[in-house]
Amino acid sequence: METTENPVQNTKKKRSQSDKIGRLKYNQQLLKQTLFEVEEVKLMLRTIFAGLKSSFNFEQPLIERVVCKDEVDKAILQLLFEAGSSGLLPKDLQTRLVHFKVTRHQISRRILRMNKRLEKEFGECIAEKRGWHWALTSFAIEIWGESENRPN
Repeated sequence: METTENPVQNTKKKRSQSDKIGRLKYNQQLLKQTLFEVEEVKLMLRTIFAGLKSSFNFEQPLIERVVCKDEVDKAILQLLFEAGSSGLLPKDLQTRLVHFKVTRHQISRRILRMNKRLEKEFGECIAEKRGWHWALTSFAIEIWGESENRPN
């Protein structure tokens, strides 16, 4: 008796998901799923961080890296630190930052964006409104004060 190499029934090759719905749509679905999973991991990290926040030691370079996108943001924070608890009006900040050519509205929007970035990462605000003035929060003053007192 001879055995044949070919099977009696033909096995159909199944189509992949990308062949069924199209490669572009399939890649978009994979990307969407991956982004969703990344957001879940970020949420988990923020939850863990919120529980351990009291044991962390924040430093100025870390906060600046999270909050500041350019030199204008760093200059705004430095001026607010120098102003102290009374803070500064946006128009006063504008006059001190003439070489950057920013308006008072842009300064306020920049501060709000910095607050939003820090709130998202650490659950704290960098600056707050006191009347019409912007001033650093106690969280930011502690960080900037420690870096000023620390010997180089």
